[in-house]
Amino acid sequence: GRIDTQVKIRGFRVELGEIEAALERHTGIAQVAVTVREERPGDKRLVGYVIPKEGAQLEGSALRTFLKQQLPEYMLPSAWVFLDQLPLTPSGKVDRRALPALEAGSYEHEHSYTAPRTAEETLLAGVWEHILGVERIGVQHNFFDLGGHSLLATQVMSHIREIFGVELPLRSLFEQPTVAGLAGEIQRALKGGAAALPPMKPVSRNEPLPLSFAQQRLWFIEQYEPGNGLYNVPFGYELHGALDIPALERSLAALIQRHESLRTSFTTLAGQPVQVIAPKAAFQLPLTDLAALDAAAQSAAVQQHSLDMLAYPFELGRGPLIAARLLRLGAERHHLLIVVHHIVFDGWS
Repeated sequence: GRIDTQVKIRGFRVELGEIEAALERHTGIAQVAVTVREERPGDKRLVGYVIPKEGAQLEGSALRTFLKQQLPEYMLPSAWVFLDQLPLTPSGKVDRRALPALEAGSYEHEHSYTAPRTAEETLLAGVWEHILGVERIGVQHNFFDLGGHSLLATQVMSHIREIFGVELPLRSLFEQPTVAGLAGEIQRALKGGAAALPPMKPVSRNEPLPLSFAQQRLWFIEQYEPGNGLYNVPFGYELHGALDIPALERSLAALIQRHESLRTSFTTLAGQPVQVIAPKAAFQLPLTDLAALDAAAQSAAVQQHSLDMLAYPFELGRGPLIAARLLRLGAERHHLLIVVHHIVFDGWS
């Protein structure tokens, strides 16, 4: 019956109050708050803040096990912080914004640490530590218990391809979610001769370029509802200090010129979608001056401009599929908004 806060994580809508209500059934918990933290851009994780009852000895792994009996996997916090008290607002409610940031080691390990024993385990543990932001990952630690999810799993497989030269299916990580298990899969692939992947070579830009499978899906959806903004990837940056606006505009233009994907548009040839890479892409950085507005009006204007950019109506047949807008809030205060269509940008690779 509690609907305190609803959040969306990796495509799932989650009621934080539902998780909190489940945790409050634990006999060792006095108070609890669950929130979402984004320690790294695009990597949202559920975090549980717990006040134990006097004399209770609580561990994050035990709390996850307790919750697994009541909630699906995507609703389980991947990090735990134990406090003496929760920060409150003047009205007595939990002040979620004042909850402390995570420290190293907040992500609870389900198993005690066992050091890597082979070269494959050592390299793989290093990959997991880098992608998950967790220190001292041992061979029995579970990728998903440490906060891993399907999007991060694709990064792991990409690193495996680069480091070991083997192509493992994504399901390998779901079937073998520990360092030891996945390292064993890598060893078997190497022994089986799967390491001889063909080198990647550039193809001619003078012939039709096919879409990747992911691009095909996005292009297909776009045909039914063009320009809907559903697959826009937005960014917002607060800029403080003296700003050289022409230099910023030239920098963004140089970035677009450097990366072919940011100069790519999509058209059809003989009924099939193809990529078209423009040799140059026109780019402008529009400036909106909000300096004359008071603080409340500025905040409302920034929010509205952000929503407008979030719904920016890209045309896949016309590039570039990246747009930006600069808001001037004062002589040395600006807000930079950037949006990129997901068909040319996945956020990490």
